[in-house]
Amino acid sequence: MDTTKKNISSATSEAHRPPVVAVVGHIDHGKSTLLDYIRNTKVVEQERGGITQHLSAYEAVHTPQAGGEPRHITFLDTPGHEAFKAMRARGLEAADIAILAVSSEEGVKPQTLEALKLIAEQGLPYIVAFTKIDKPGSTIEKAKMSLLEHQIFLEGMGGDVPWIGVSSKTGEGVSELLDLILLAAELNGLSSDSSQPGQGLVIEAHIDPKRGSTATLIVRSGSVRSGEYVVVGSATAPVRIMENFAGVPIKEAPPGSPVRIVGFSELPTVGMQFVSVKNKKEAEALAGQSRVSHSESRAPAVQTEPEGEAAEEVEKVILPLIIKTDVSGSGEAVMHEIKKLPQDPRIELHVIAHTVGAVSENDVRMVGGGKTPGVILGFNVKVEREAATMAERLGVEVATFDIIYKLAEWLKAEMEKRRPRQHTEVLSGNARVLKFFSAQKGRVIVGGRVEEGSLLVGKEVRIMRRDVEIGRGVILGLQSSKKEVREVASGSEFGAMIKTSCEPASNDRLELFETTYV
Repeated sequence: MDTTKKNISSATSEAHRPPVVAVVGHIDHGKSTLLDYIRNTKVVEQERGGITQHLSAYEAVHTPQAGGEPRHITFLDTPGHEAFKAMRARGLEAADIAILAVSSEEGVKPQTLEALKLIAEQGLPYIVAFTKIDKPGSTIEKAKMSLLEHQIFLEGMGGDVPWIGVSSKTGEGVSELLDLILLAAELNGLSSDSSQPGQGLVIEAHIDPKRGSTATLIVRSGSVRSGEYVVVGSATAPVRIMENFAGVPIKEAPPGSPVRIVGFSELPTVGMQFVSVKNKKEAEALAGQSRVSHSESRAPAVQTEPEGEAAEEVEKVILPLIIKTDVSGSGEAVMHEIKKLPQDPRIELHVIAHTVGAVSENDVRMVGGGKTPGVILGFNVKVEREAATMAERLGVEVATFDIIYKLAEWLKAEMEKRRPRQHTEVLSGNARVLKFFSAQKGRVIVGGRVEEGSLLVGKEVRIMRRDVEIGRGVILGLQSSKKEVREVASGSEFGAMIKTSCEPASNDRLELFETTYV
């Protein structure tokens, strides 16, 4: 087993602490259902589309099969969807050990490889859990070989990466997996002095409509206690409302535990480190230092010019966009999806803001006052009634979603609908006017000969004189060989009635064309 150690202290006053375990893997490879079995809940049934879309943290208790005292394990369930890469990276940054879930039906997939790369970047020991072994089509040996093809050497196959087959339906292999986690924790000597100030990582943040700015933290070392203050960059919070993973109020959060703290002065930045201090004075001093440091390090904005030759000027629409999400991590995922959208020189998204909370009247005002009414995208948020009324009045499109890929599909379609159309005229027929007969009430009658292609009733023509367009018209009727016809082919003479405001003359040309829009 890889015994790479991460943030481990050798201080003699320290005691063992619960391991923090991140469960990662490809979408729909059974990560959440495995954790459901462990904690005996039904999170997957509550997830929209069956896909984990938030980074959830909770504690489990396991008694080793070989005997001993019950041990705590903190689990982080990360989304498998490609859009939530930042959440997965944050989960691994907070973890001591990783569980790589690999479907025994499918083997290695794209997010499996991405997870392996992130695990390597963090230097984490990891265990491979081959999931869905109860399924008829499962083959652990085939799944093992798919890992071997990517230079992942499991125990028993020339390597030291531990593995276990598990079923979230029957529970087979789950106790053995938990034993492996505790063994990995012992080998890595995870410990912390709980009497020290708490330190750790912000893994999620959101605005609670009733309680204010709220953050989920993983305590990496020390303890966070009621009555103290927590500082995250320039954000501070008194530790008055502190809850464990189940939402139960607690007075102290020991090392290795997930905790939710309510009442930050501003929404904390996810991925940042936090520290606990004794009082408000210390907290404000520390936050003030962070503000000064941030201000000094802020680089001036730089405008870049496109490289190479100047692009051909095309009509362009600037589409204002505001993104509203339930938590900060969701905002990251939405931005990730937007960056993947195809680029088109005729329409450009201008992201005015992406913030946490319900869609408000102020959001509508921000995108509704310009030449082009904008769009507000909401993910797992509500739209305030006044905002909906104002949006309808100003022509602002407000669309809310609870599945990330549906949001991306809708935005792509909306951009396609709004982009300016370019039209191309393709020549499909060419005729020479031999004689002008009459003109009456915007209609002319001429005789001529088709020289290329054909002429058709109902089609538009350009009227050309010495290669200069003098007008346009629509063919209302055709005669050839004294018969009414719908089409006259090349080489044939004809008589034509054309709806036009100009008068063709002998030797003018009629060019029939098709207009296509792209």
